[in-house]
Amino acid sequence: MRTLLRLSRSSLRADKRRFAGTFLAVFLGVAFLAGTLVMGDTLRSAFGTMFGDATAGTDAVVRGADVITTPGDSRGQRSPVDTSLVRTVERVPGVAAAAPQIQGAGQLIGSDGKPVGGQGPPTLAGNWITDTRLNPYRLAEGRAPARSGEVVVNRGTAEKGRLKIGDTTVLRTPDPVRVTVVGLATFGGENGMGQVTYTGMTQTDAEKYLTARPGRASSIQVRAGPGVSQEELVRRLDRVLPEGVEAITGQESARENTDLVSGQFLTIFTTFLLVFAGVALLVATFSIHNTFAIVVAQRARENALLRALGAVRGQVAAATLTEASAVAVTASLAGLAGGIGVAAGLQALFPAIGFPFPGGDLVLRPLSLILPPVVGVAVCLGSALMPALRAGRTAPLAALRETAVDTSGASRPRAVAGGALLAVAVATTLTGVLVSPSVWLAGGGAVLALVAFVVLGPVAAGTAVRLLGGPLDRLRGVTGGLARRNALRSPGRTAATASALMIGVAVVSLFTVFGASLKATMDRTVSRSFAGDVAVSTPSFGAGGSGLSPRLAPAIARLPQVATAVGLGRGVAEVDGKGRALTVTDPVALQRTFDLGRVSGDLRGLGADGLAVTRDEAARRHLAVGATARLAFTDGTVRTFTVRAVYGRSELVGDYVVTRAAWAPHRTQDSDTVIAVGFKHGVGTAAGEAAVRKVAAHYGDPQVQTRAEYARSSAGGIDMMLTLVYALLALAVLIALLGIANTLTLAIHERTRELGLLRAVGQTRAQLRAMVRWESVLVAAFGTAGGLGLGAFLGWVLVEASDGASDSSFTFALPPVRFAVVALVGVTAGALAALRPARRAAGLDVLRAIAE
Repeated sequence: MRTLLRLSRSSLRADKRRFAGTFLAVFLGVAFLAGTLVMGDTLRSAFGTMFGDATAGTDAVVRGADVITTPGDSRGQRSPVDTSLVRTVERVPGVAAAAPQIQGAGQLIGSDGKPVGGQGPPTLAGNWITDTRLNPYRLAEGRAPARSGEVVVNRGTAEKGRLKIGDTTVLRTPDPVRVTVVGLATFGGENGMGQVTYTGMTQTDAEKYLTARPGRASSIQVRAGPGVSQEELVRRLDRVLPEGVEAITGQESARENTDLVSGQFLTIFTTFLLVFAGVALLVATFSIHNTFAIVVAQRARENALLRALGAVRGQVAAATLTEASAVAVTASLAGLAGGIGVAAGLQALFPAIGFPFPGGDLVLRPLSLILPPVVGVAVCLGSALMPALRAGRTAPLAALRETAVDTSGASRPRAVAGGALLAVAVATTLTGVLVSPSVWLAGGGAVLALVAFVVLGPVAAGTAVRLLGGPLDRLRGVTGGLARRNALRSPGRTAATASALMIGVAVVSLFTVFGASLKATMDRTVSRSFAGDVAVSTPSFGAGGSGLSPRLAPAIARLPQVATAVGLGRGVAEVDGKGRALTVTDPVALQRTFDLGRVSGDLRGLGADGLAVTRDEAARRHLAVGATARLAFTDGTVRTFTVRAVYGRSELVGDYVVTRAAWAPHRTQDSDTVIAVGFKHGVGTAAGEAAVRKVAAHYGDPQVQTRAEYARSSAGGIDMMLTLVYALLALAVLIALLGIANTLTLAIHERTRELGLLRAVGQTRAQLRAMVRWESVLVAAFGTAGGLGLGAFLGWVLVEASDGASDSSFTFALPPVRFAVVALVGVTAGALAALRPARRAAGLDVLRAIAE
């Protein structure tokens, strides 16, 4: 065994170039995985420290016990508390201080007239708490607000909006409020709470603009006296608090806030990155397997000699796995170091691109240091296992004969097995999508389809290369014909090389199809449901933004150019025990501006106790016209509503509609999400839009868009998501291209004598370079074509599964232009991957190559 180990070390030293591609594939995959884990740990720790420092003076928080969560909003809306409770809390033994905290949505307008923030993270406004220990924000410059219209903003918001002390601007609450910046604040020693913006005002202004009526607060912050623990303080507070109000410790509140601001974001963000790390490592398995398969094939005579000298199968296989282990451990440790470097680089880069990464050292948890190298070693050894077993099965007599051309990959049993697997995959997928909608069935079928593609790769390689390479005989003559035959000589090798690229292209195509389908869905929804001429909205998505003033729609409706203007507000309530979003609007104007499909009952008769429900929701909840439903609101009241109308389409409107009169007693901070405007007959779009813009300018200057512009802006986040996806998948494609380059390099070494003979009979260096490049292009074209087909299929499955799993109706769309770009990039990348191997092949010495 020692002799075999020495041979393995000697082989590694002699064939360092052979394993360069494997080293890079493992290194990049492990670095991506390690960087993601370390960055996630660091961000969680930094946000936890920041919240802990910011709320260190708060020992207890008194808040409403009831919270209503709706689908898509896991944070929910919590019931308010009366500010009169502050006096009750202050009389509790052990309480040193208490202050109400009033919080709502408030979006500042920057010096350039554009809103600051709102693209996802919340834009918060609240009362400035004068007790410095209870206030999580600290004054860094200026002073606290003392008069109406004065505000303090966090320093990060001021920098983004280019605001300074003394500047006057507008705060959307959503009604526009003229404010003057008198101070800049920090949060936990940082310029802000991540991307969240904050504006602090006087308590009177906060009650006026952020609540439906004075005397309501989001919570009460409490500070304990000397010697009173947080747990003891909470126990004392619980004895005096009324029903529906609870107290929690300051530490628990800090943990909740950390999870709220950073937990959900980080979970989604790190999961997103881990998926792509997994894709990169999956792509790497094909490149690693191909490398060891070629190396084992090249060493067939060497391994046969070892068998002839007495080595058993296990020893020869162990020698190959020893080489794989050495490469895996070295590359994985280097990848771990690289991943830590990536995390450190991102920590420095994030502030530069506008994301304030909280300060602090990198956090290196044991799992983040152990898992990436273990995964890297497992991937490398798993990929090398089959080639190692094949090496162990080498017959001693193979030392006496030339190695035959490998055509085993295209065997009939493989074709039968792969075809059967593909049939099962398609049947399972169609069952889960069309027959009996099930995300698990559809997902299982998609995974089986991926496996079937890999199994059938060598079988399809011959046919695909013949078809794709057919024109080369006519366009490139003998050079093209040789390139095509080289790609055909080992179907298994060609398929394994192309499979790495296929998976990368398939994932790119999957997200491209899903993004195009989301855009098509939004276009269809707006064009089908929205009958207005222009839409007024705020440029925000997610939890950000402050919405639109409910007074804006009536102001627009009074314009002589406007026939109808209807605002869609948002409320929440529990309908028969289930949290649901309510659309608050004027039902009569709604029916004139939106296509609601067939309506049963009378939308005009909703009144203050009526409800309109979509047909699908009515069927799920067993509701019909005339039925009643109990609605519980965040203010603690429970009322019985009567279903007075059932309409066909929800899409832009939602599942439940109530009047503003019905919502008014229970509202908190009232706002509209969008206003649909229809012009009178004969009014041109340009003239009507100009009139609407003039009125909207007095209400914070929100966006005024045509229907087509509104549809495009509503889907604007999709392009941002796709750009990030493409950037991350570039790593997987890079690993695939390294695999192609490595395979070509090893194949050139394998064909050294053949290449020398071609040069000897007259082939020029340029022709030899072209032959290698076209071979690479054929392999890349095969992988790209397979990836596009697989990605389109998986994209259809994802769209249809999403359609069946949600209340929304999705439209499947194939983007031909983007697919053409992906195909062009894949083929071009294949040509680039062959540049170095082609130069190396052309540089071979003819006589030495023949004598090889």
